[in-house]
Amino acid sequence: MSLKRVKAHGKSSFQATAGYPSNARIKKGMVAIIECEQEIPCNPCELVCPKNAIKIGLPITNVPVLNEDACGGCGLCIAGCPGQAIFMVDKTFSDKTALAVIPYEYIPQLEKGDTVSVKNRDGEKIGTGVIHRVINNEKTDRTTVLYIEVEKSIAEEVRAVGK
Repeated sequence: MSLKRVKAHGKSSFQATAGYPSNARIKKGMVAIIECEQEIPCNPCELVCPKNAIKIGLPITNVPVLNEDACGGCGLCIAGCPGQAIFMVDKTFSDKTALAVIPYEYIPQLEKGDTVSVKNRDGEKIGTGVIHRVINNEKTDRTTVLYIEVEKSIAEEVRAVGK
């Protein structure tokens, strides 16, 4: 299956892909969003998922398919993806805010409580956020995973941060 990036309301979106969870699933809590469009031999996301929620199968050049009901939102797939094409969102975090969870492989390292500008896939600033949690351990294999508290309206668009 070839993935196509679609434009909706002036924003880039991958919502029509097999790796994008339904709105109903997003409303239930933390879930992975897979925006992999590369039909190359790659399957670390499938191998690292403890719930078998990501399927590539054979041939290994298939793009990942998310089983949204099996995804527990653990985030291991974020650090496992060498292309940084997997993110997570939790729109149940609070009444007004959500968590956007992204990979981060830059210097300086960010810390809990830091305020950052958040950017979309095109590098455009779409708002600000506060780092809620930072994970960088053996399981993330030198890829920092940032949990960023943002307005719910932009949570699904956050793909990068800047100071």
